[in-house]
Amino acid sequence: MKKYIAEGVGTMLLTLVACGVAVTSGVNLVATALAFGLVIVAAAYSIGNVSGCHINPAVSISLLVVGKMTTKECIRYVVAQVIGAFVGSLLLALTLGGFDALGANGLVGDTTIWVALVVEVILTFIFTTTILGVTDKKENGHATGIVIGLTLTLVHLFGLPFTGTSVNPARSLAPAVLQGGSALSNVWIFIVAPIVGAILAGLFYKFVLKEK
Repeated sequence: MKKYIAEGVGTMLLTLVACGVAVTSGVNLVATALAFGLVIVAAAYSIGNVSGCHINPAVSISLLVVGKMTTKECIRYVVAQVIGAFVGSLLLALTLGGFDALGANGLVGDTTIWVALVVEVILTFIFTTTILGVTDKKENGHATGIVIGLTLTLVHLFGLPFTGTSVNPARSLAPAVLQGGSALSNVWIFIVAPIVGAILAGLFYKFVLKEK
């Protein structure tokens, strides 16, 4: 139970703080990217020893694909993460005094649905492949949180001008549901694409990168 609580709290903090920075900074590219990356660094070194610090259904799914989680455990992780994301979004709404802007993802500018899908699949693939690689070797232990945090910062720097960067279905679902309206119209992209990217990363790591 401790690891599921840790996952819920970690996802809550990611949604509250990082999405909060995105909203209050006017989606400033550098500030928002750093916020997501730094929250992951903080979480990795605080709850990582309890739950592994997935705080993202895509990460849990990629670990399921490579055989590091059971299906039952993965489902429980995802449920905890989604609950945590909703709590975080509710706290953000309370802090900001409304549900109008909670950092929901969407199609930015002239971005089409197909471009958004491709961007999110590729960025999730990069992010989850990095996690699978850096966590697979014990000698990387001390640097794991920093590497993962910097990778999340990197994918946000690229993805923010297109989709606001999701790579995390829980982080996208909660703000969209609570904002409602147009935020819900394309939320499926930010659920489907990260899952596809995570599965591809898991298969790529399992059959190509993993040492026999």
